[in-house]
Amino acid sequence: MMGIFGSIKNAIWGSDKDKAEVKPAGPRPVPSPAPVATAAPAAPAALDPISEAAMADRISRMAGAEKFEWRTSIVDLMKLVGVDPSFENRKELADELGMTDYTGTADQNIALHHAVLNMLAAEGGHMPDMLRD
Repeated sequence: MMGIFGSIKNAIWGSDKDKAEVKPAGPRPVPSPAPVATAAPAAPAALDPISEAAMADRISRMAGAEKFEWRTSIVDLMKLVGVDPSFENRKELADELGMTDYTGTADQNIALHHAVLNMLAAEGGHMPDMLRD
């Protein structure tokens, strides 16, 4: 089951699965022979964060972005990406991001909006491990 954050992320960036399924053009590489000596496992690749400006640019190019106040409103951001902005969904999103005692106040909605944009930018469009199913 994909959470609310995953739905928002996928609407903006596409899913990590979609990215993995993109096949390179051209001939397939010829596999090299296995090395004789064993090598230490490679460290996992770090995710490339993007700037807030790049994130804003990406979202502003989405169809209908000009109709919403997505830059300041979690409700409008959710509407833009096709996610129901009901209290229940915002509460679930807050829970996913570790925000406790969410009651839907204006201050909490502002904090939730910032948390979503920061997470999206910090992960460079990749789903953070803490939110994977």
